Amino acid sequence: MDPRARIIVIINPTSARSRRVWPKIKNALSGAGIGFDEHETHHAGDATDKTRAALKDGYNIVAVVGGDGTLSEAALGFFEFRNGKDEVGVPAHSPINPDAALAILPAGTGDDFARGLAGKRSSLGEWLGILMAYSRSDGSSTARQIDVIHGRIKQEGRDFICLNVTTIGLGAEVAARVASQGGTMRRLPGEVRFVFAACGALAAWRERPVYVTVDDGEAIESETNLMALANGVYAGGGMMFAPQARNDDGLIDLLLTQGLTRATILRELPRIRRGDHLANNRVRVIRASHVRIDTHTPEDALLVEADGNVRGQTPAEFWIMPKAIRIVV
Repeated sequence: MDPRARIIVIINPTSARSRRVWPKIKNALSGAGIGFDEHETHHAGDATDKTRAALKDGYNIVAVVGGDGTLSEAALGFFEFRNGKDEVGVPAHSPINPDAALAILPAGTGDDFARGLAGKRSSLGEWLGILMAYSRSDGSSTARQIDVIHGRIKQEGRDFICLNVTTIGLGAEVAARVASQGGTMRRLPGEVRFVFAACGALAAWRERPVYVTVDDGEAIESETNLMALANGVYAGGGMMFAPQARNDDGLIDLLLTQGLTRATILRELPRIRRGDHLANNRVRVIRASHVRIDTHTPEDALLVEADGNVRGQTPAEFWIMPKAIRIVV
């Protein structure tokens, strides 16, 4: 990175941890003589708007203090989307600045995207050191090009970017419950909060008829309430939904389940943390570049979340965007 790098730091102030760690990050950057501008988000989508404006204004590093949801909102701001599709069928898009990079300063509930990139749960201090090294261009830190998933909620025409994992059905219900937790629950570790939310979501468990089309092939009919589209390994506070997923292989790992019961899911929860759930013959993984998920009645619609943020309901469609964004690592 050019020593004249321009950095904007985007902070999610609704996260208690972000509010707590931001003064320390700010002091560390200032003390190291690294210039930056800052922006606190005010509403959903603000990180996208601010990122897009900053990149057009010449900033080339966007650092995010927050969780996976704020990161994916910022990632959406790296692109402009147009009507139509490109030569491989992905909705037409163009990067605002192909040389710009997204930097992670993890301060969320699960921080699963950062965990997957590092292969472990690295500290905020380690990620801050990576950003500082990259901005100084001392050669000890680089920007890795990774794939992203482009999702679209069909009925609303709403587009979003998923850096890590999208869940549909139970996983999305859990994410919604985690987001609504308050008070004492917000002070608990992310893994504990996810387990509490999962137990509550299971009480409303009901499988629905779903039609999954992979790479424009024949639709797979399934009774399910638990699916995931993975670009990374971890989700839900360290659960390994797709242990073989890679964020640079140009493919989505689609996790599809069928015929599960509450008892089965409770039994599988510890196995999901280790990635052993794939041994269950009611669980399969399909790799694809394009996935369409249809439910035909409002009563059967399934909730969709990506990177911890609820995006809407099925029907939904997903495309992989190969090596579309640079991440500071």
